[in-house]
Amino acid sequence: MNNDYKVGDLIYDANIYDGMNTSLADLQFYKRWLPKNKNARILELCCGTGRLTLPIAKDGYNITGVDYTASMLEQAKVKASNEGLEVEFIEADIRTLNLPETFDLIFIPFNSIHHLYKNDDLFKAFNAVKKHLKEGGLFLLDCFNPNIQFIVEAEKEQKEIANYTTKDGRDVLIKQVMRYENITQVNRIEWHYYINGEFDSIQNLDMRLFFPQELDAYLERNGFNIINKFGSFEEDPFSNNSEKQIFICQ
Repeated sequence: MNNDYKVGDLIYDANIYDGMNTSLADLQFYKRWLPKNKNARILELCCGTGRLTLPIAKDGYNITGVDYTASMLEQAKVKASNEGLEVEFIEADIRTLNLPETFDLIFIPFNSIHHLYKNDDLFKAFNAVKKHLKEGGLFLLDCFNPNIQFIVEAEKEQKEIANYTTKDGRDVLIKQVMRYENITQVNRIEWHYYINGEFDSIQNLDMRLFFPQELDAYLERNGFNIINKFGSFEEDPFSNNSEKQIFICQ
């Protein structure tokens, strides 16, 4: 079995990433849970190009963004500078994060924990969160609620999932195929990229799936108390039909 799970370089191309990920459906949710005190320290893990970081900073919060990909952080820094914002962006692996300060609120948005492929990776990230979280502070994260029927249907054929133009003028078409590995709970996703009308490459977007009772137990096992669990960013109660698992932990 191939355990070389990864996300392709083109997926993390900052302009291609920004062109596809324009939705801010989750922003108001995270804003609702920010401390009322604007002097509070906020830490966003897996911040990407600052899609959420910058609007939160614009509201006057002291927020630090951490990501593993240098090109994404460079884009975030340019966008922050263009908006006259002073935001600290740090290149680091969230599994081994070691900052000299603690935070009032830490969040991992945008399904990012799906790229922690083994339990050991997840537990290391949770331990890093605990290490950097102030006593009484909040830890928020969101991820998918696995839908077996969707996975089975999606394995049957290639599907177009995106068609857009980047800021640097590239026309991007993405088609998706996927194959689920039962033993590892990893959804092996391939994105077939067509740039300016021509086939460019196949990029992996492998995602470890976490089932509801499993993830609840992992959080509790690693010392977190689940205060709330929602099924949507509108804070609907988590249910059998929820597309998301959204946690508020302490």
